[in-house]
Amino acid sequence: MEESNEYESHIENLQKALKNEQTEAFRTEFMDMHPYEQAMFFKDQPKNSRLQIYAYLSPEELSVIMENIELEDTEPFFSEMDPRFASMVFAEMAVDDAVDTLNEMDKDKVASFLAIMDHEAAEEIKQLLHYEEKTAGSIMTTEFVALYKTQTVKEAMHELKEIAPDAETIYYLYVLDSDKRLVGVLSLRDLIIAGEDTKIEEVMSEKVVSVSVGKDQEEIAKMMRDYDFLAVPVIDFQNHLLGIITVDDIMDVMDEEASDDYSKLAAVTDVQKIDTGPITAAKKRLPWLIILLFLGMFTASLIGQFEETLEQVAILAIFMPLIAGMAGNTGTQSLAVAVRSLATGEFGKQGKLSLMMKEATTGLITGTTCGIVITLVIYIWKGELFLGFLVGISIVATLTIATLSGSVIPIIMDRLKIDPAVASGPFITTINDIISILIYFGIATVFLDFLTG
Repeated sequence: MEESNEYESHIENLQKALKNEQTEAFRTEFMDMHPYEQAMFFKDQPKNSRLQIYAYLSPEELSVIMENIELEDTEPFFSEMDPRFASMVFAEMAVDDAVDTLNEMDKDKVASFLAIMDHEAAEEIKQLLHYEEKTAGSIMTTEFVALYKTQTVKEAMHELKEIAPDAETIYYLYVLDSDKRLVGVLSLRDLIIAGEDTKIEEVMSEKVVSVSVGKDQEEIAKMMRDYDFLAVPVIDFQNHLLGIITVDDIMDVMDEEASDDYSKLAAVTDVQKIDTGPITAAKKRLPWLIILLFLGMFTASLIGQFEETLEQVAILAIFMPLIAGMAGNTGTQSLAVAVRSLATGEFGKQGKLSLMMKEATTGLITGTTCGIVITLVIYIWKGELFLGFLVGISIVATLTIATLSGSVIPIIMDRLKIDPAVASGPFITTINDIISILIYFGIATVFLDFLTG
């Protein structure tokens, strides 16, 4: 409660300082806040207030704010800054964060910023811009600590004091040979407790886990999660150290990948922002909806094939939405389990066949339970024991197959090198609608004489 009141007090004082154009009062209050709180305050301000803030803060101070704002939200802020000031802010940002932001901009705008940027900073950024998106090279930073194995601990400590202020992290120190190849790693703790005259190669660990510069970011995220790394080195094919990927970058990757998978499960190309226009949103959703429309038409024509059965036993139509809905729901649940297992690499532990068997068994158990319940409900409600038995059997078969299909389809897509997340909820639901109708009316047609007798 006290923290909330303190934050509100900061906001009130900052608004007052902006209104009265009190530069020093604003700076004093603003610098007393946590960087995240600074970013949230800045982001919530109208454009005229942000223009004031640009004048009150240095490029270095503003770079901290930009690093604490969601990547997709930063581009408009750089566009409204004076271009030279914006280029100075980019130069002060962590290289990987600057690259991520520039990758969201038009190439002409990027070229303009790089042209007026400090030469050294521009060169660092250019080195990372040419790497393919969503690879290790695109998310790594070149601000790391590298030592040579022939150095003494004393020499290394002296060098560390000089380069540490600009490094992204100093908890891992990477060791190179004379050809600048990665040969070892040691922790800051190892360096501190070692004797001053000890050679780095004597205290380093040669077991270095690294990733190639072209490795997919999602695979790196899984690896860092499994190994509990704070950072991982990035190398080229000759084992030269190019950069490092830190845990904060990986958290952004995990968030991005989760959002991407969620959007695919919802059958849209990506998660639309609140301010996305209706025409743009419709364009992104229409391809999947049109595919589902044709699948729906196929479902309708399939029902038409059982028109004679429906004419003789019209009551069957009452339970169509029930069976189709149950199939869609259980299929989506199974899909979520399968996609998550594929995304997290859990199949390495239990195997895909094991998952399919488990899901099929789960479907059989849930289907049998629901089948017994619906049989009793229909008998009590309609006094029709055989009708209840028919619907119950249909639900058992439908839920078993629907659950199995929810796990099989993404596994097949993964085998075909297609992102399994595109086996979206609406797609699985429509497929299971078709399966449930075939099962329900197929069984009803076979036992039609018992229903009409």
